Amino acid sequence: MVARALASTSHPVLAQIVPARFCNLSCGYCNEYDKVSEPVPTDEMLRRIDHLGRLGTAMIGISGGEPLTYPDLDDIIRRMRKVGAIAGMITNGYLLNVRLNRAGLDHMQISIDNLVPDEVSKKSLKVLDKKLQMLADYAEFHVNINSVVGGGFKDPNDALVIGRRALELGFESTIGIIHDGDGQLKPLKDDEAKVYFAMNNRKKTNYAQFDKFQQAIAEGRPNDWRCRAGSRYLYICENGLVHYCSQQRGFPGVPIAEYTTADVKREFLTAKACAPNCTIGCVHRISHIDHWRAPQTSTISPGADGAHGLVQISTGD
Repeated sequence: MVARALASTSHPVLAQIVPARFCNLSCGYCNEYDKVSEPVPTDEMLRRIDHLGRLGTAMIGISGGEPLTYPDLDDIIRRMRKVGAIAGMITNGYLLNVRLNRAGLDHMQISIDNLVPDEVSKKSLKVLDKKLQMLADYAEFHVNINSVVGGGFKDPNDALVIGRRALELGFESTIGIIHDGDGQLKPLKDDEAKVYFAMNNRKKTNYAQFDKFQQAIAEGRPNDWRCRAGSRYLYICENGLVHYCSQQRGFPGVPIAEYTTADVKREFLTAKACAPNCTIGCVHRISHIDHWRAPQTSTISPGADGAHGLVQISTGD
């Protein structure tokens, strides 16, 4: 996948797609769910995945809402594999079962925030530990347990316990930082930062630049980077529209059925004004593949008043 991504910049590396905005939980920090939406019809979901295949998308991740509430989830996963994409999903884990082996799932991320449920999050180790043991025994796909800090949890050290349990079961363990309603930085408190660095220091990435990037986020400092959202990373909402990410919905706001390679190439070269203070980890990781090439030549300010189009960056000529 990495070799393919390096060979060409004219296709998405990762697309996250939403088949259902409904979620069985109500976490206090989340702005990506509701309690009323019907699932997207299966035939329409399959068409959207076909369009991602048309664009040459390397990985497709199912997001939400809660993907496991979707009635035909297996069919979606099979279609993702059929179009040649690596198939992944993000889940709260409450409705887990082993049927996903048969569907051909490649990767699952489970969000666990605390040791016991509270008013902020019901995604607790106490509730999910038996599900994790089941996955350790039977899952044929890669499992990552992700925790977050900065969301008002009673004890940030819960993340360390969750991380250790994940490693005991043979899973990967990661940690992220809660953002505000626009995906922007919320500096960590001292105890939260201590936990964040303790989790990340267990293993360094192969990229010193990316490690520094993550440290700046934890310290509430802006980063100078090239966001490739709308190009290398796509977010497709339940209405079938392409957005930069879950927190910048509305830009570019084009139906996936109409999205073309020309759109991918344009957005690759478009700087996003929200990038310096962004905490959206999946966009960071995917964009990091191309951090060394193709300076961006235009800019857009998602969410800003009057931001309806691109503004050319002055080259000083």
